[in-house]
Amino acid sequence: MKKGLIAFITASLLSSTGMAMAKSPDSPKVFGWVEKSTLVPWGVELKTKLDSGALTSSLHATDVEVFEKDGEDWVRFTVDVVDEATGKKVEKNFEKPRYRKVLIRGAGGTERRPVVLMKVCMGNTVYEEQFTLNDRSDMIYPILLGRRTISHLGYLDVTQTFQHSPQCDKNSPVKMDKDQKDDEDIND
Repeated sequence: MKKGLIAFITASLLSSTGMAMAKSPDSPKVFGWVEKSTLVPWGVELKTKLDSGALTSSLHATDVEVFEKDGEDWVRFTVDVVDEATGKKVEKNFEKPRYRKVLIRGAGGTERRPVVLMKVCMGNTVYEEQFTLNDRSDMIYPILLGRRTISHLGYLDVTQTFQHSPQCDKNSPVKMDKDQKDDEDIND
């Protein structure tokens, strides 16, 4: 009788915990440490690493050149990557206003990098985010999303991968960088 009662209580607790943990439509999304994303509007699908150890997101770019246009600093760069959807190598040239510049400190020393705003689709939402431009050809993931971007996405579960496929279209919500509120400890 005791074993039956213990089994009943355990089952009741587990089922009520499961109900309490059920996600509401408004609850933040949970992403794995590796996801697939698309660059918008280009549409190329990329493996993307979510890295809480980095503050600012980074995009693989080569031939990075800062130039002046209409009295403002702009950045010209090339993104050459493998499209995960097709398996084909693709390349695109971009020209974007320079949003700011950052000083990156690492084991190899310090390096100045330009930051541009790019749109990336994660799940069914488009996020305009800050990206440093860096040659990541020696890296597995052409996009790294740092803490600033992760805080806009939702939660990070480092035990999971590929929890969301990029499914954005013209009706997808767009979260603009200027509308995002960063935590005080995330500011530069």
